[in-house]
Amino acid sequence: MLSWRVVRGARIGALGRWLTVVAASGGTGLLLLSALGWALGHQRPGASAGVRLVWCVLPAAAAVLLAATAGRAQPLRWPGSGLAAVGLGRRATVLVGAGSAALACAAGSGLALLGFLYLRGDLGGVPYSGSVSEVLGAGHRLPAAGVVTLLAVVPLGAAAAVAARLWQPPAPKPGAGPAGLPWGVALTAVGLAVQVSAPRGDALPLPSGLGAVSAATVAGWVVASAGMVLTGPGLVHLCGQLLALHRPGALRLLAGRALQQESRRIGRPLGLLCATATAALAVYDLQHGSGHRLGPLTTFAAALIGLCVLAVAGTALAEAAGARARSTTALREIGAPPALLRGAAALRTGVVLAVAVPLTAVVAAFATVPATR
Repeated sequence: MLSWRVVRGARIGALGRWLTVVAASGGTGLLLLSALGWALGHQRPGASAGVRLVWCVLPAAAAVLLAATAGRAQPLRWPGSGLAAVGLGRRATVLVGAGSAALACAAGSGLALLGFLYLRGDLGGVPYSGSVSEVLGAGHRLPAAGVVTLLAVVPLGAAAAVAARLWQPPAPKPGAGPAGLPWGVALTAVGLAVQVSAPRGDALPLPSGLGAVSAATVAGWVVASAGMVLTGPGLVHLCGQLLALHRPGALRLLAGRALQQESRRIGRPLGLLCATATAALAVYDLQHGSGHRLGPLTTFAAALIGLCVLAVAGTALAEAAGARARSTTALREIGAPPALLRGAAALRTGVVLAVAVPLTAVVAAFATVPATR
């Protein structure tokens, strides 16, 4: 009940995040139910049903990550003294955050079930007979246990992820240099080396008839993506150090110090965004080489993953802006011109893009080697 009151009484920005979580959970639920419906509609689905379910791991993980980000962002804005006054300690805060995330994801899963049943014709009317009718399993009884199990994946995963993130010890002092840059670079290099040296294989068929890839290629992509996420904070901190290097003026000093202080908050979302862009470029190259078009479900899953990643990055940027609000107000009170603040923001954005875009292009070029050779 307290989680529901927290969600219902949130501000517009927080409500927007939770509505995005509901939409992401609902889209993931539709994808999971479509895999179940496809298996029911084919007498001998074989390994194809399992492969479809395996590819649903990506949008499910993206939805869980978005829910974890939204669930962690809300308690960070609560005053600690106010929570202590009503008897809410650290454990209660974790439970409220996890309950809020689970509630939002459960609402999305419920909407996904209603939409799936409506398309099947189970709620009255004629079953949908469009291009994706084969994944509805119309005319076959849905197993209740399977439906509940699939729809519970995202709410339970989101609750566990939020609880784990809120239970972590306090972050180090802002501005301290992240220690994960060498490890992230090493992981990215190892992942790319595995992808480049991976032989052609048919262990895991790709969606929409794009062929098949070997298990080594998938493992290399996972390792390289993890390396890019781990590299993000150190890369942003390094950009800030370079900006503030060698007698900086007010503009470079403001931009550089801000990047160093915000490196832990925006670094990992930036790395995740770069990893997603790398995967998108690799898929585009593979699609262009094979001549196949992405199917509706694959396009929907890709759009869902992109929405979740962009929402995570947007939440991180909003948190960074909120944390910088006090410093911005102080600068304005001492007479700093607005053009200086706008120039610092533009300089921060330009430097990060100047580093992240070429890095993403280089990683994507190596990642497409197994698909094109």
